[in-house]
Amino acid sequence: MARVTVALVDDHPVVHEGMRAWLDQDPEHRIELVAAGDSLDVAFTGSGRDADVLLLDLNLHGQMVIDGVTRLADAGRRVVVYSEHADDDTVLAVMERGAFAFLAKREAREHCVATILAAAADRPYVPPQAAGTMAADERPGRPALSEQERTALLLWFQSMSKSAVAARMSIAETTVRQYIQRARIKYANAGRPAATRTQLLARAIQDGLIRADEVTEYSSRATRSP
Repeated sequence: MARVTVALVDDHPVVHEGMRAWLDQDPEHRIELVAAGDSLDVAFTGSGRDADVLLLDLNLHGQMVIDGVTRLADAGRRVVVYSEHADDDTVLAVMERGAFAFLAKREAREHCVATILAAAADRPYVPPQAAGTMAADERPGRPALSEQERTALLLWFQSMSKSAVAARMSIAETTVRQYIQRARIKYANAGRPAATRTQLLARAIQDGLIRADEVTEYSSRATRSP
């Protein structure tokens, strides 16, 4: 299995060393920190430009760079925000801007490793801090999904292909695609577009349509599988 490469943007060298040590503790050596720096330039230069996952601290030299998440996500980067600023508004703001996940710096190493591996594989994973925030989000604009739409989304979020979801539900793959598209249309009509699977997952958890543990437990098992 090819190693997952990571670039870290944080303005504290001690965090660079700490993250390197954390990742080196993985007995399977699945992740390699290939670049680290104190500005968003890390994401666009040298080894950081091609890294599978970008770990981003939000507070760089005393300035919050939440809007930088949009720039990075629009450039196609898998952004995992890694921050001590873990209030609900901040977590929701970075998810709205296209971050793959929010990881609080106080969360355990296993969540860091699981989040990075999931991001690299485009597999949903929700760390505890973000799960709690999204589950408690009570903002208006929640669309209603049918039970079939919800089931199709859940199976898809559990890293199944659309064809596998179709087989599991005993329906046509075109129907699965319709269910997913209907959910996207409902969110767009509510003024909360969800263009990617990660964004759609975040919306569904925020609205209580899917529980984070329904996805996370499945993803955790997949991460441990050979």
